[in-house]
This record gives sequence, C-alpha cells and structure tokens, in this order.
Amino acid sequence: MRQGAKTVAGRWARSARALRKEERACGEELAKLAKAHSSEAFVACDSPLEAALFSALVGLLRYQEEDDVDL
Repeated sequence: MRQGAKTVAGRWARSARALRKEERACGEELAKLAKAHSSEAFVACDSPLEAALFSALVGLLRYQEEDDVDL
C-alpha cells in the first residue's frame, strides 16, 4: 500500500509539472501532501489512491487550522 501511495503521489507530481505556472506550486504541494500522512492512512484505506487523497486532505485541513482560513 505504501508503494502504491508513493506511485500516486509521483503521478500527481508529474501532472503538476504540466499545469500552468500559477497552478504548478499547488499541484506540487498536493503531491507532497499525498505522501506526508499516507502511512497513518494505510491501516484503514482500501486503495493507494484513497490513502493518497486522505493524506492530502489531512494536510490541507492542517494548513487551514494553522492559517485560520476557509478553503
């Protein structure tokens, strides 16, 4: 599962490079977040994509809490 989540994050990173310049950093950050918390998600997630999405969403919510902004 861990390797699968890393594979998904790698595809997201490659996709981010294809984005417009003003969106590229956001795509790269999502790819990074997909790997950041995915280890904790492995226990309950059924697929690598689910683990990557869960990880990215946890990271986004943490950013929201830290910055106290609405997404």
